[in-house]
Amino acid sequence: MENGARPCEERPPSALAATVTEGAAKIVFPNANEVFYNPVQEFNRDLTCAVITEFARIHLGTKGIQIKVPREKDLQKVSENLSEQEEEKAEQKETENLAPREQTRTAAVGEICEEGLRVLEGLAASGLRSIRFALEVPGLQCVVANDASARAVELIDRNVQLNGVAHLVQPNQADARMLMYQHQKASERFDVIDLDPYGSPAPFLDAAVQAVNDGGLLCVTCTDMAVLAGNNGETCYSKYGAMALKSRACHEMALRIVLHSLDLHANCYQRFVVPLLSISADFYVRVFVRIFTGQAKVKSSASKQALVFQCVGCGAFYLQRLGKASRDPGGRTKFSAACGPPVTPECEHCGQRHQLGGPIWADPIHDLDFVGRVLEAVTTNPGRFHTSKRIQGVLSVVTESTLTSQELPDVPLYYTLDQLSSTIHCNTPSLLQLRSALLHAGFRVSLSHACKNAVKTDAPPLALWDIMRCWEKECPVKRERLSESSPAFRILAVEPRLKANFNIRGDANPSSRQQGLKRFQANPEANWGPRPRARPGGKAASKDLEERRRLLQNKRKEPAEDPAQRAARLKTFPCKRFKEGTCQRGDQCCYSHSPATPVADTPLMDCPETITDISPRPEAADGGPAGSGVPVINLGHTRHTGAAMATTELSALRPSLLQLAALGTAPPTLALRYHPHPFLNSVYIGPAGPFSIFPNSRLKRRPSHGDLDLAEGHQPQKGAPPRGISTRALDATGEGFTQFAYSAPA
Repeated sequence: MENGARPCEERPPSALAATVTEGAAKIVFPNANEVFYNPVQEFNRDLTCAVITEFARIHLGTKGIQIKVPREKDLQKVSENLSEQEEEKAEQKETENLAPREQTRTAAVGEICEEGLRVLEGLAASGLRSIRFALEVPGLQCVVANDASARAVELIDRNVQLNGVAHLVQPNQADARMLMYQHQKASERFDVIDLDPYGSPAPFLDAAVQAVNDGGLLCVTCTDMAVLAGNNGETCYSKYGAMALKSRACHEMALRIVLHSLDLHANCYQRFVVPLLSISADFYVRVFVRIFTGQAKVKSSASKQALVFQCVGCGAFYLQRLGKASRDPGGRTKFSAACGPPVTPECEHCGQRHQLGGPIWADPIHDLDFVGRVLEAVTTNPGRFHTSKRIQGVLSVVTESTLTSQELPDVPLYYTLDQLSSTIHCNTPSLLQLRSALLHAGFRVSLSHACKNAVKTDAPPLALWDIMRCWEKECPVKRERLSESSPAFRILAVEPRLKANFNIRGDANPSSRQQGLKRFQANPEANWGPRPRARPGGKAASKDLEERRRLLQNKRKEPAEDPAQRAARLKTFPCKRFKEGTCQRGDQCCYSHSPATPVADTPLMDCPETITDISPRPEAADGGPAGSGVPVINLGHTRHTGAAMATTELSALRPSLLQLAALGTAPPTLALRYHPHPFLNSVYIGPAGPFSIFPNSRLKRRPSHGDLDLAEGHQPQKGAPPRGISTRALDATGEGFTQFAYSAPA
């Protein structure tokens, strides 16, 4: 459970519980959702045990302590800083005589090592990870399993007693941030801190970088991939201090954003990070970094960060370092601001604009020597972890035996095979063909553990698009179908300067791909993925909620349509070739060959909310007959004879009282004049047409006959032709009406 939540109330002992076995640990887990547990992250926990084991081997090796791992081959491993002569002397001592047991300093699993590692799991939940550390990682002094939930701490204590590791694991109830802030002193810091929260670890990073010992290990998990992958750039900036971009390389960008955030927090306290291993797996990212203290090294942190300029059209990206580190003739390092930007306002390939993202960590995200040690330990002892095959597959991609195969450490981000081909709308070349073309051109290329069809290369975008232009010549695109403003048209309009060679090279296929090593696990269970957050009180998921979760799985994928339903649906569409007389399939055509059925004329129905009354010959404004052919909106009121009424806005119309009537004798021809009106003033409303509401494009107001009779002394003239639409509306008092007329074309 994430820290900061309210402590849960104690549940009765009769609450249902299940026993979960993972690795060497066995825990009791309540069926109710009151303590968080996700079995899918077994790979995460296995990898963490392997990394901490190798870190303990290095850390205790400097103190002359050797660790013993169960079922590991009896091979003497020496530290990396030993010279060849020291290695020979160590081998001679082993072969001559064994030293007395009192003189050999070894650390075994499950035993307390006085000079061993002090480990903190800040968000322990059920305590499974801490118990696995105690049972599977040698060289530990103590493990603090902390959680803010009282129910979680109670469960941790129960599981610790069940596994018999009470001498190593110490349950603790506190806010993880306050606990780490209380261990800022150098003598009280932890050697290893593991943070695996539900969602974002951002609230805990500031305290974590201060509570780790100098040279200690910090392990961080992030499951808020929607934020880190670019769906909410502003949220990513508020949590990690960087803008995430939507791209095919979003998973590696997420790793680099987390590393940037960690280094930024550490720099505030004159500390810096050194990444050991950074993994993107399933629905989360996992980073392992070491924290060091040094003011001189902190100055170079700016040169390790970079902004990302990414084209929205073709996806080409460029990196701009924030700082610049250079050496003067005296050998001293000089730091200065970098110059940029590296792009023009418009993309030189497709003419589209650039998006700005970052800052991100631009230095290597792995320590290849350390990753090699972890891979060797897992390979020589494959039965130690349940996910050993996947660990071997992922780490083998990170570090291959040949330079042309290993994941390039100095090349941030990557392209994907489908992205390059879809941009220019051409067929997709095979991965080996594209890798071979890059190798023939003299560039480096590698895979990426984060994406199975990734192309990580040091080739500039210009060379990469030249290779794709050469591929398009072998698989031509119908350019007449391309829009002149599309990225594909502009890219293909340029002739390639580089002549690509797509012949397969032997070193284009890395060994991990040839061996078919497992990098992506199969779905371990139904409806797998991120689990719901643990809730106080531990309300178990109802059947309705489980059914809803099942229905929401693969919600972006359309379910398979029944063939009979699909055939019936297609029969509702007319066949275009049948209309042209070119369809030769006859009755076997999946579309309809029946002629279109004409739509019968339906009489117009009156609106149920409007009372209509068609009068054969309504009266005019002065009581006489109105002009024939001029429709009138009659509001059901008559004007008092000889009374002058003020002009009233049409907004005073009351639809429930409207009555339609046809005028009889036409009113006299009157002069047109403009009249300001809120919505029917003298404005141009577009060209007049047969289907427009008003037959004229400009609305004008005709003075009412009553106004003319009183103001100008005019008398109604009989026999005048109709001039437009006459309208009568209620005045503000509701006792009379005012008539309006709108001109019609002559």
